[in-house]
Amino acid sequence: NAFRKVWAAPIESGVDPAVARKFAQLVEPFLLRRRKTDPGIAPELPPKTETDQVVSLTREQVVLYESLVRESMRRIETADEDTRRGLVLALLTGLKQICNHPAHYLRQAHGKIAGRSEKIDLLDELLGTILAEGGSVLVFTQYVAMARLIERHLDTAGVPSLFLHGGTPVRAREEMVATFQAGGVPVFLLSLKAGGTGLNLTRADHVIHIDRWWNPAVEDQATDRAHRIGQTRPVQVHRLVTAGTIEERIGQLLARKRNLA
Repeated sequence: NAFRKVWAAPIESGVDPAVARKFAQLVEPFLLRRRKTDPGIAPELPPKTETDQVVSLTREQVVLYESLVRESMRRIETADEDTRRGLVLALLTGLKQICNHPAHYLRQAHGKIAGRSEKIDLLDELLGTILAEGGSVLVFTQYVAMARLIERHLDTAGVPSLFLHGGTPVRAREEMVATFQAGGVPVFLLSLKAGGTGLNLTRADHVIHIDRWWNPAVEDQATDRAHRIGQTRPVQVHRLVTAGTIEERIGQLLARKRNLA
């Protein structure tokens, strides 16, 4: 409580920048970390360009989104504290899934995919350009169900892909990485948690984040599967953000966290 009062609350509020500077001076002697911007590392890495690709909700998504907000807020207002926390978490998760695709939220594993989400339309557009230029791409999502929808969509379109998730056996995981690195397939779908660390995927010169995670370090680690020592080409990072939704708020939160770090 004392730490929150003296340090955390003033720093997170951003009211007095001097508090953050003083805290940084206190902890600096105990920090040992290497940054990609350090002089000894930066010359070895090609440039990285990050872009927020903004899309809109389709009519179907708007109806689902507004209905979920209304129903959830009605239940949250009358719930006790413990129940309320669970309802808020379920609301946030549901809204993020609706932003991805109606079939994701509605658990329609075999439902129609095309024409129901601008994220899929934009993904098709990005992949069309990337593959036409002979590039390779990593596609990250925090949801296995969303990755399976994309995998089915790509299969229908005749685009070869691999999909790595938490349930992928170690042997199969190694084979997938080797296949991708050798240029066997141009698209590698990865669940954020399973594919966010420990992989060298420098074949990719594009990274697409279908949805946003709360922790910016997790996103950065995922991007760094491609932007790492051994990469020889510039890396383009595309973050898909649905305008006017919870995803914009998450984006603002991540920007504040990055500034604080």
